[in-house]
Amino acid sequence: MNPPTIDEIKSTGSAIRENVGKVIVGKNDVVDLALVALLCEGHILFEDIPGIGKTTMAKALARSLNCAFRRIQFTPDLLPSDVTGLSVYNQKTQEFEYRPGPLMAQIVLADEINRATPRTQSALLEAMQERQITVDGATKLLPRPFLVLATQNPIELEGTFPLPEAQIDRFFMRLALGYPSEAEESAILLRFARDEPLETLSAVVDADAITAMQRAVRTVRVEASVREYVIAIARATRVHASVELGASPRGSLYLYRAAQAFAALNGRKFVLPDDVKYLAPFVLTHRLIISAQTRLRGRDVNQIIKEVIESVPVPVEQ
Repeated sequence: MNPPTIDEIKSTGSAIRENVGKVIVGKNDVVDLALVALLCEGHILFEDIPGIGKTTMAKALARSLNCAFRRIQFTPDLLPSDVTGLSVYNQKTQEFEYRPGPLMAQIVLADEINRATPRTQSALLEAMQERQITVDGATKLLPRPFLVLATQNPIELEGTFPLPEAQIDRFFMRLALGYPSEAEESAILLRFARDEPLETLSAVVDADAITAMQRAVRTVRVEASVREYVIAIARATRVHASVELGASPRGSLYLYRAAQAFAALNGRKFVLPDDVKYLAPFVLTHRLIISAQTRLRGRDVNQIIKEVIESVPVPVEQ
């Protein structure tokens, strides 16, 4: 099977965006970013209020890709085995048999992930990074493609367990859907008034095609000046006066790969500095820890990352 061309990646991305758009109104930019993460085999953290459409978007994306979808509702009493699965003794065969947990899917929605205890949260670490889980000492590979869409409510803090930095750093992007505009909200009411468009959504691409696209986007050309621009932005976060912990090398690698996928989805075989500049807030913001004094002054991490990006000279064509 020949690898997909850049034009084929662009057309497939457009088809997925259009298909998801039959259910999700007016969020093409978020769908594009989700596709970037998917093509980079990255995971997404949706930090937004309830009722915005995070679950619906995850389901629409899974159906568009013809991928197995599972949802995990995280609660304080959820155990690691409830996520990974467990071995059960079969009296007939007198052997232990593995019963898969919801992680044995291709697109997993981890709803309200910060409501689970740190022990259960840590069960996701191996799955997200290694694409495998370990149950009773046995390693089991997860299906490909594998994408975790996690959600957390940024407003409600009671009964939650903040995600450790090691886990936050494993999320490729942090996204927010945000409230729809007045026209978009009107369109939502009309669209969902009589039927459920999600139920009739059909797949436009299969898992094998997605896997081939994931390999193909790695070939998108990144000039040395653009690569140095990625590094400069990541390093600038580490020396900013308001930042206690800057972006890790994983963050710069993810930004590099995101730019490759974004270029391919836009029909280009090369990355532009503008690609890096656009993607940096989505890839790096959740990796920064700003000082307490900065927060007391009413400044947030989004303002800091904007300052960082503006402080780094953009490479120009010689």
